[in-house]
Amino acid sequence: MTDVGGEDFAADAALFARMRSMWERVDPMPAELVDRMVAAVAVEDLSREYALLTLVEGSLAAVRGESDTATLQFSDGTTSVLLHVTATEGGRRRVDGWVDASALAIRLVEGERERQTEVGEHGRFAFEDVPPGVVRIRMVVRDAAGELRDFQTPQFEV
Repeated sequence: MTDVGGEDFAADAALFARMRSMWERVDPMPAELVDRMVAAVAVEDLSREYALLTLVEGSLAAVRGESDTATLQFSDGTTSVLLHVTATEGGRRRVDGWVDASALAIRLVEGERERQTEVGEHGRFAFEDVPPGVVRIRMVVRDAAGELRDFQTPQFEV
């Protein structure tokens, strides 16, 4: 492909067209491949970014209002996290959590700041002295097949 307007370009384009035609006959793309790939990417994004939020007791007003506690549950269909948010003296929060998967790392993300905690027996963990604001929980979990994967909750207000 040396001359965009000349014979070389036309010859190269004809050669590429013949090659494309040959590969379409010899090894055609499966008809459902594009749809399957779009669905796979969409599912991966959903499970990674949009875990289901369920308020177990109270309401969203309990998280944002004057209530002292709120209980939240997040799940992506394979991993579930239960959180209990409690107001402490001095206006800070304590976040107690339980995860039903084998968690290797658990972090609380507060804007640009992240803090990590240890996972105890039965998947229990806690973050103390959390300032009020919007946070999310991020963790690395081992699934039933032994594979490591990321799990993160949507943002929620403490």
